[in-house]
Amino acid sequence: MGELRDGAGGARGTPVRAVTGTDFVALLPHRSPFLFVDVVDGCVPGRSCDGRYLVTGDEPFLAGHFPGNPVVPGVIQLEALAQVGAVALRAHPDFADRLPLFGGVEKARFRRIVRPGDEMTLHIVIERLSSRGGWGDARATVGGAVVCDARIFFTFAPSAS
Repeated sequence: MGELRDGAGGARGTPVRAVTGTDFVALLPHRSPFLFVDVVDGCVPGRSCDGRYLVTGDEPFLAGHFPGNPVVPGVIQLEALAQVGAVALRAHPDFADRLPLFGGVEKARFRRIVRPGDEMTLHIVIERLSSRGGWGDARATVGGAVVCDARIFFTFAPSAS
């Protein structure tokens, strides 16, 4: 996957927005308990995003998945990747007022169990982007080991006022 370049131009030659990691997270419409990005470490608007999510063990879904042996569901891992993709999109001025929706997934692979105490590092590169939606190549790691990778499809809806 591509490497982020701080200060590089965004999609279509637009400049990178000067915001901090927590400001990038604020671009997401998600809130607890369905927010799976704690911090954004780097973002090239419209092109790529890197973030992190610490699995605390207090997440409600862990109580039932699985009692006494908590495992982060693969669908939550995919959602976390989709959320860093949404940051990359909403950080771009052409898409700031759009709501990216998770439209599908291809080639998803879960390569390692994610448990409480693990911090997932989330990375996405936007491969294709248009006014209607696009695709991103996404990967989650824990301690440098790949836990999940997938190709994520998204579509745009107008944001609620």
